[in-house]
Amino acid sequence: MTTAWRRHGIALAVAFVLILLAFHSDVRDLVQIWWNSTTFGHCLFIGPVVAWLIWQRRADLAQLTPTGWWPGLALVAIGGFGWLLGDAGSVGFARQLGLVMMLQGAVVTILGPNIARGLLFPLCYAVFLVPFGEGLEPPLQTITVAIVMPLLHLVGVPAVVDGVLIHAGRYYFEVAEACSGTKFVIAMVAFGVLVANLCFLSWKRRAVFLLVSVVVPVIANGFRAFGTIWAANLTSIEAATGFDHIVYGWVFFALVMAAVLAIGWRWFDRAPDDPAFDPARLQAVPRHRTDLLVATALVLATVAIFPSWSAAIAGRAQPLPAHIDLPDIAGWHRVPVSTRAPWMPYHPGADHYLFGRYADGSGATVDMSVAVFGNQHEGKELIAFGTGVLRQEDRWVRVADLRDIVDRAGARGSAMRITAPGPVERIVATWYRVGDTTTQDETLVKIETMKARLLGGPQRAVAIHLSVEGADPRPIARFLAALGPIGAVADRAAGMR
Repeated sequence: MTTAWRRHGIALAVAFVLILLAFHSDVRDLVQIWWNSTTFGHCLFIGPVVAWLIWQRRADLAQLTPTGWWPGLALVAIGGFGWLLGDAGSVGFARQLGLVMMLQGAVVTILGPNIARGLLFPLCYAVFLVPFGEGLEPPLQTITVAIVMPLLHLVGVPAVVDGVLIHAGRYYFEVAEACSGTKFVIAMVAFGVLVANLCFLSWKRRAVFLLVSVVVPVIANGFRAFGTIWAANLTSIEAATGFDHIVYGWVFFALVMAAVLAIGWRWFDRAPDDPAFDPARLQAVPRHRTDLLVATALVLATVAIFPSWSAAIAGRAQPLPAHIDLPDIAGWHRVPVSTRAPWMPYHPGADHYLFGRYADGSGATVDMSVAVFGNQHEGKELIAFGTGVLRQEDRWVRVADLRDIVDRAGARGSAMRITAPGPVERIVATWYRVGDTTTQDETLVKIETMKARLLGGPQRAVAIHLSVEGADPRPIARFLAALGPIGAVADRAAGMR
């Protein structure tokens, strides 16, 4: 190892350690997700794979000379600002991606553009350290149902479907998020990208292989779900699901990976010993060089800006009333909540939480929930995994999404049909109030939260849920007409009117 490599390697290691310490809470969250989530367990292997890819390039990298390069700070700054947006909006993905980008930027700044080009694929592949892709669950659930139903009919199993619930033969089955194949598809994308880089030179072949890496596991997961339901009808649901978990966890994934490799094997056009890059093409002396100590100091100074900015705005909060009550509504009166089909939204971080049932003269009943937050931050969020209409491991499950319900001011609320053992059904409509916006769009909620945290304005955030037992949404519409605009209701609950 040359003196230059030793000096730059030590500086990069110091920068990495200090960045990881500065964002230790995000590092902890990442590790917990990798270790505890079956969807993102494959992320545990990404770090070793990146290290192996770098090790494979060591001889060629040794022919290059590292140098400080201040334009790499742009990547550090972009990552830091992305982290700040994620911190302001309580978006874990943005914080974690921002952290990875800051580390990538440190490599570019401290080692220089020639080294960064030689490490281009390992640097980019590090993005798979960030858990992402959960938004694929609803469409993959739909695709799984579309595959399963004709196959059940083909083998003579009587089956009907209601949203993601399948009544097949003797049993009911839920095509839950865990059964959608999302974790398999996400892992296969990471695997497919790695194979496409290592085994192909042609970009066309790489693209086709990546497409196969997505399509094959989606289809295979549909057949797996079908096999589980068919086996349950032939044996018992306990035997079928127990066997399915073993096969899916240990055998099925390996078989599909092998099948995808077998499909692409014939078209591999890159030899295993081909160099990852040509060091002779990366010998030009880069412009905008800077001293190593200056480059390292600039990286750390740039990184420090964003947690400092976050700390400066952390104290922003909306003053809330000491006590709030559910509103009085003309034509409706309060009655005891349901004991036949109890349900309550879950907002553990709310500063105020109210839940009650109303009835009108016809006997129709509507449940109303109001959750008020004076401000939001990590662990105290209007929208977070396992909160809201359905909590994690809830007895209630989503059956289907329904048409939006609109209040008198035109604010759209999302409507969802849910069910619980019994069976009992509910329809739940949801609105959020953040800043000056009333919406059902969770992405817009995050954006408005970022704006409020970074730019000021109303810091309060409110969730309002209206629910009715059964499958008839008309009582919600009548109740909403008497209630008035959701935005005004939310502002009164936060003491702003």
